[in-house]
Amino acid sequence: MARVKIDNYAYANVPRLGLTGWLRWIWRQVTSMRVALILLLLLALASIPGSVLPQWPQDAANTQGFIDENPFWGPLLDRLGFLDVFGSAWFTAIYLLLFASLIGCIVPRCLVYWRELRAPIPAAPSRLDRYEPTTAELDVEAQAALASARRSLEGSGPQPWRWARGYRVRIDEREGREGAELALSAHQGHVRELGNLIFHVSLVAILICMATGAMLTYRGQALIVVGDTFTNAVVAYDSYESGALFSEGQLEPWTLTLDQFDAEFDLVGLPTEFTAHATLTEPGKEPREVESQVNRPIQVEGAKIYLQGNGYAPVFSITDSDGNVAFRDAVPFLPQDDVYTSTGVIKVPDVTSGEQLGFTATLLPTAVADGDSAQSLHPSPTNPVIYLRAYTGDLGLDDGVPQNVYELDESQLSPLRGDDGQPLVVEMELGDTIELPDGLGTVTWEELPRFAAFDLRRDPTLPWLLGSAIGALVGLSMSLFAPRRRIWLVAPVNPAEGQKTTVVTAAAWAPAHDAGVRDDLERVLAQTSGTSPAVAPTPEER
Repeated sequence: MARVKIDNYAYANVPRLGLTGWLRWIWRQVTSMRVALILLLLLALASIPGSVLPQWPQDAANTQGFIDENPFWGPLLDRLGFLDVFGSAWFTAIYLLLFASLIGCIVPRCLVYWRELRAPIPAAPSRLDRYEPTTAELDVEAQAALASARRSLEGSGPQPWRWARGYRVRIDEREGREGAELALSAHQGHVRELGNLIFHVSLVAILICMATGAMLTYRGQALIVVGDTFTNAVVAYDSYESGALFSEGQLEPWTLTLDQFDAEFDLVGLPTEFTAHATLTEPGKEPREVESQVNRPIQVEGAKIYLQGNGYAPVFSITDSDGNVAFRDAVPFLPQDDVYTSTGVIKVPDVTSGEQLGFTATLLPTAVADGDSAQSLHPSPTNPVIYLRAYTGDLGLDDGVPQNVYELDESQLSPLRGDDGQPLVVEMELGDTIELPDGLGTVTWEELPRFAAFDLRRDPTLPWLLGSAIGALVGLSMSLFAPRRRIWLVAPVNPAEGQKTTVVTAAAWAPAHDAGVRDDLERVLAQTSGTSPAVAPTPEER
């Protein structure tokens, strides 16, 4: 027991909460709507660093570069988890608390909603004066009038689903001010709460799908030159990442051969169509021809192969000073603009005599010279020209530090120079062979095939994620647009002496923005009598 001071003189003994009481209080705070909204806001704010700062799982090299460039903030942010936001402990804590909060809010509300569906709706008010009632004279008895009104309000179809489209109705016989009367009470609005619940359940399902997908997914990027074959293995990907519950042994050993790549452009160089024609060979199946276009992926073993980009991959043959072939391969050049002006790097470490060779090159698919400069006017290879610059020295490939294949580390290299002493830049056309200065070897440009860049993604939760997102939109639409309406009809069981018609008093209620309840009331009265009765206007209509 704890002593609590009530006023200046009196004290009261109040029982302590204890462990169970504190746990119950914490659970109530976590499952409150206020805390759920705060956690949603925190989750959104916590995701911002993951979109702005480099992240270890996505780009380790860029992240390390960020740390090196920021000797104070880099290590600090790394220790705090800001360079791996979605794998950090604090982001996971927010995620789990949001799960608990949403589930703790939804489950009790579902139980309350189920009890409300099974419970009868409230009876009609004893007085309808404050609802601006109207009256109508019907040529039918009270029992028949209200029974007809009930059928009109409930709608048709199987009984369990009538309330979803129409009203829930009850009719009571009670004692009124002028004798026995029948009172009809019709409520519409459970669909609104149902939509609210569907939205929240779908939101939880989206979070579950995202968490599950992050653990079961894998994604990789690969660049394939026309004529080459790609094998679905980790070592074959240019970049690869997977979830915690996905292992490399789960990769299906299918192969994809790029047979042809069609790129079509209009006269001004704007792309009109990209199509990759390939042959897909899956284990235990016959090879089949497939095509991939932008936003039209190839389906394979639960994964999708998207066409992400394309370009040129010139084939070079390079010999050293002894005449031995030191390099022969296709080298992907990365496009730099809309006319496919592309840059590439050639590294030749296997030189039997002399120093290692390195080259930087620029490809102009449709080259046009203008004095000392040149540019490409169109993406198609109408007049392809390559400008090549050569280096000798140490490429740095033996240092154990990973290198970008599209960049040349010039720190330990020296450029080859021409007769004028300036760095040598050689212009090459398709099929040309050039001799390097000082008898260092030759370079031959043999072919100009294209390459296609593919992005492969596998996420088994995507269909569930789509269904959850659609459910959230449907639930939100229901909660926003489903009406909340009340209609009441009261009719005397025994009309006054000499009166041949039944006078029905009717009233309705709906939010101020909903004018449709008035139409429902007139429709019910009209269908009840089989005519269009005169319904007294409301004060606003007057």
